[in-house]
Amino acid sequence: MSIEQSPVTDTNQTLLQPHGRVLPTLEEDGQRRWLYPHLSAGFFWQARRALGYFLIVFFVTLPWLRISGKPLFLIDVLKREVILWGVTFLPTDSLVLAFFLVGLFVTMFLVTAIFGRAWCGWGCPQTVYMEFLYRPIERFFCGTSGRGGKPIAGLPPWKRVAMYAVYLVVSFLLANTFLSYFVGTDRLVMWVQQSPIHHPAPFMTMAIVTIAMMFDFCFFREQLCLIACPYGRFQSVLLDRKSLIVSYDYRRGEPRGHVKRSLPVIESTTTSAGDCIDCGACVRTCPTGIDIRDGLQLECVHCTQCIDACDEIMDKVEKPRGLIRYSCQDAIDGKSVSLIRPRIVIYPLILVAISVLLTFTLANRRPFDMTIMRNLGMPFSISEEGRVRNSLRIKLVNRTELPVVITIAVEEPQSGVTLDHLETTIKLDARMTTTAPVMVEAERAVFQQGLCPITLRLTNSSGESYTEQFQLIGPET
Repeated sequence: MSIEQSPVTDTNQTLLQPHGRVLPTLEEDGQRRWLYPHLSAGFFWQARRALGYFLIVFFVTLPWLRISGKPLFLIDVLKREVILWGVTFLPTDSLVLAFFLVGLFVTMFLVTAIFGRAWCGWGCPQTVYMEFLYRPIERFFCGTSGRGGKPIAGLPPWKRVAMYAVYLVVSFLLANTFLSYFVGTDRLVMWVQQSPIHHPAPFMTMAIVTIAMMFDFCFFREQLCLIACPYGRFQSVLLDRKSLIVSYDYRRGEPRGHVKRSLPVIESTTTSAGDCIDCGACVRTCPTGIDIRDGLQLECVHCTQCIDACDEIMDKVEKPRGLIRYSCQDAIDGKSVSLIRPRIVIYPLILVAISVLLTFTLANRRPFDMTIMRNLGMPFSISEEGRVRNSLRIKLVNRTELPVVITIAVEEPQSGVTLDHLETTIKLDARMTTTAPVMVEAERAVFQQGLCPITLRLTNSSGESYTEQFQLIGPET
């Protein structure tokens, strides 16, 4: 059976007409929908604002804090080291870094499983800077301070110029703060006092970060959360029906009723309708432009603005608060909710295991690193006395802030193996790396099938000693 398709007579008519916005930030014709959310200054907004300003101050002051003369936190890309809480970590501490990153990810999984996307709405720098720094500046110059919404009509051009000038200054300061996390405040202050010609690479980095911040907070805005950030997509596997989310109680709110206005309160005209009066306040105040009444959505960042807006309306219509509230999907559906579930038990157990391994690794860190390498060329040679000679190199890294003297000796086997033509003591300055040549001589009798395992002991001037094993190569007979 064949199906005949009628030709399209109108070339301007599309085959599929959209039933609404594909994305909350796109109009039906595909144009950008600029969002100017209304401000709902309720309980949750007050709490988020206090936390937001604390995080901003913390971010700005953290590079300047010192402990024992060292920065509290620094990722020094020039020296290739990380300072955390006054403790310096070198590239050789990759195991510590691995444990730390795995623990960080598991912690994120645990927090998401319990509190949903609390990070996005309460701690993410994108949300914090957008809602409590850049958006207040925009509302100040656009005449909507304290209430939000679209800019007032007939806004003078100079106000927009002034607004973007303030944006540029704020972005410049934040870019310098961001740079201080990777070069340190001392070096940053020195660069600021010099001409950019003397440090072109850091200057270009700062300029690029400034431009990126201007683009993000002036143009891209909520698109970063909806399009670029992968965390919103992770929630589909990190959340379950018992995770805490911003929820609309459809059983209480539906069907939606109409309202009539009679000051000082709003009264419902339909007694059989649900508590939702379809005022749209939750939509107007959402910074990502979604309707929370449509259920859990990728675009929801849990900023709780819809909760504050709905609670204010519920007060006006003299109905209980909580039509939109922090809850979970099972609770909204009327099912029993238990906080204890497999992932809530497994994640903490994994964190405990990682914490034990991390603590053990930190407790056994050496004050110096040692790597034994074989020299290029012949793997071994025979001396005039008939002894087998292996030419080695020992790479030493002083991890401490003080100079150290290291002594090298053969521990095993106790006889038949000696060090020849080697300075038995090696002096290393603070953070110094050096490679010392080592010539090891061994009797033929200690070799079995061409191999001889040896143990070298290295002792520093503080009396701490460590051993390293190595295989000497010699004749098979």
